[in-house]
Amino acid sequence: MQILRIVWLQNYTRTVTETGREVQRRESEDLPPSRLRLTSPYDLDARYGLKQGSWWTGYKVHISETCDPENEILPTLGGSAPASGSAEAGPLRIITNIATTDATVTDAEMTEPIHHMLAARDLLPAEHYLDSGYPSAELIVRMKKSFGVTLVTPVLLDSSPQARSGAGFGRTAFTIDWDNRQATCPRGHTSTWWSPAVQRGTTAIVVKFDKETCQPCPVRDKCTRARNGGRTLSLRSRDQQQVLDEARTQQTSQEWRAKYATRAGVEGTVHQAVAVTGMRHAHYRGLKKTHLEHAFSAVALNLIRLDAWWNGRPLDRTRTSHLARLDLSLTA
Repeated sequence: MQILRIVWLQNYTRTVTETGREVQRRESEDLPPSRLRLTSPYDLDARYGLKQGSWWTGYKVHISETCDPENEILPTLGGSAPASGSAEAGPLRIITNIATTDATVTDAEMTEPIHHMLAARDLLPAEHYLDSGYPSAELIVRMKKSFGVTLVTPVLLDSSPQARSGAGFGRTAFTIDWDNRQATCPRGHTSTWWSPAVQRGTTAIVVKFDKETCQPCPVRDKCTRARNGGRTLSLRSRDQQQVLDEARTQQTSQEWRAKYATRAGVEGTVHQAVAVTGMRHAHYRGLKKTHLEHAFSAVALNLIRLDAWWNGRPLDRTRTSHLARLDLSLTA
């Protein structure tokens, strides 16, 4: 009864009008935060989740898998490569970790917990391939220092007007002298202001150039839109800014894109988990039981993958579109 009472209080309110007492559903802005709001009196751990425009009630699962060559994976697992036939099955991918949270936990919150889980079983990779939802500059630096793991992931590009338009002088056009706390512009002028600040909850460094220097500059229109002041730069801390600059430069290269394509295999893992084990639907109530279900699903997928790889069988047939099937039928 207490749980039902909480659910009613969170979603409805009782008001007194001219016609008497009336129960009304709360407006969305009056509802408690999703992380605190009970979505069902039957499952107290389930929460509302939203990702890429899709709503659901329940949980979120985070899957980690290997992407190393088989001769590096199998010795770790205590196995050996088959004598022949494995090439047809494709590369071996083994699920190394399953993390289950309620639906409100963001991807970025799980990067460090997942590394702790992997470290506890001595399965930390040298490089961890992530999608753009998991990392931040601060996390990239911290994971390298704490775990020795390099995060390979797309980072947000420079959002300045100059960088977005591809014309003018973006942040990388300026030379930063961290030791002397000074920046130098492409024309050779140095900044006159260097001050720590907090921008949108993130620690930053604001660098300003004197307006007397910027006003008469012949390339001013390529550098700043400010009418009265000079150019302003917003920097992260030294280690974070250097990591961001390096990552932004690397991810534009064809070599980095080919390397990052390795991560695409995990999308196939998610599809297999949904198609084979029904992982997208929780069969039990409660976070602990749901996590146990996810762990058993991962074990089943690993056994299926090992069996297919050792016997040289592909995991799935390549999908043929309806148009391609029609073309094949006409040529036959």
